[in-house]
Amino acid sequence: MRSMLAATLMFAAATGASAQMTTPEVPGTKPKPVQTVPIRPPALQTPSATADAMAQAERLSLQSDLAWVGQYNGAITGDVSARMVEAIKEYQKAKGGKPTGVFNPQERAALAETARRKQESVGWKIVMEPTSGARLGIPGKLVPQQATDANGSKWTSPTGTVQVLLSRRKEANPTTAKLAELEKEPSGRKVDYTVVKPDFFVLSGLQGLKKFYVRGTFKGDEVRTMTILYDQATENTVEPVVIAMSSAFNAFPTGPQAAPPPRKTVEYGTGIVVSDDGAIVTDRLVTDSCLAITIAGYGSADRLAEDKEHDLALLHIYGARGLKPLSLTGGAAKTSVDVVGIADPQSQGGAAGVSNLKGALAPVTSSDSALSPPPAVGFSDSPAIDGDGKFAGVALLKPAMVAGPATSVPASQAVMVSAETVRDFLKANAVTANGTSTDAKAAVVRVICVRK
Repeated sequence: MRSMLAATLMFAAATGASAQMTTPEVPGTKPKPVQTVPIRPPALQTPSATADAMAQAERLSLQSDLAWVGQYNGAITGDVSARMVEAIKEYQKAKGGKPTGVFNPQERAALAETARRKQESVGWKIVMEPTSGARLGIPGKLVPQQATDANGSKWTSPTGTVQVLLSRRKEANPTTAKLAELEKEPSGRKVDYTVVKPDFFVLSGLQGLKKFYVRGTFKGDEVRTMTILYDQATENTVEPVVIAMSSAFNAFPTGPQAAPPPRKTVEYGTGIVVSDDGAIVTDRLVTDSCLAITIAGYGSADRLAEDKEHDLALLHIYGARGLKPLSLTGGAAKTSVDVVGIADPQSQGGAAGVSNLKGALAPVTSSDSALSPPPAVGFSDSPAIDGDGKFAGVALLKPAMVAGPATSVPASQAVMVSAETVRDFLKANAVTANGTSTDAKAAVVRVICVRK
């Protein structure tokens, strides 16, 4: 009863105070009307506008990667198009994502790593045809056999299921229209697609039981034509490669050739000490073709083994004391990791400081995940540490390769090779990983490769 009375008094007091604070109305006055202006939310940027804001090299890389995963069948020019945006949406839908037409960093990294693996699976490389100097993209694992004569070169698979021909000849007063008509003449060739431009032509269709693709052009009276023949049974494998080959074909190159950048004369990477007797895991590519390999602070190292599939290498230093090998057990990263490494000395004023950065993961295969953003140069083969402070894998930098016109080279891509893969590599080479330390900064060393 007493509490109810107190509550009633409090309510009355509040009501009275409110009444005292209310401004009394003046008789005969009306409030002035206030004009309001509706606020419209800012227009969202379209996927095409987002792509337009990218650097040309990134758009080239994006189109190339989409072509390699079978989502994009247009020319790899770096130009923004509805076809490119639609390809992005189709890829997002195929991966169970929202089809926005704009990649988030994790989606972009996963696409790049998937495309890179497809390039590796067919042995993709940019070559110069020896008789003409023409530039071609060749799937070396699909067509490992090559023959060359004065009229050009031919690459074939062992059974002839896939063939690539680069032919050259002289033709009086050529035009692309005339050349396209000549290419329709071979017996058994049925054309179902034709493009004729002033500077090139493209034909595709069936030739007997094989599919064919022809792209040709001329300069003066010199005609150069690339022809691809492949069995219909190989269509799923070969067609994405055909798109890349078409865009990479440069019959009369004048500028620098698009190819993997040469390795540096002196190259720096990161190594992980994995045993107290001097075993070190590092990047295979960083330590490839070295005249000498040095571990900063410890001296020379021998390279004992490599894993070409996952780009791992095993080094060994002898007589070293005070090593603190990293524990390789128990890590299981899900979405993000801390990468601990030693950046290239040029990026830290000649110093050899250990630093770390955060990276997001996107699974690509059972053993590898795309890592974004890519770590700095020098970080390749840095340990990746999960949220519990345990070893989750190693971060490797991968050079990006674009199937398109030779322009500026896009930035490197990065991948994390799983801890299990690293452990299996060491076990296969009879290395006992006996590290107990969880201090990744104490377990990393700078690897220095000196080449010719």
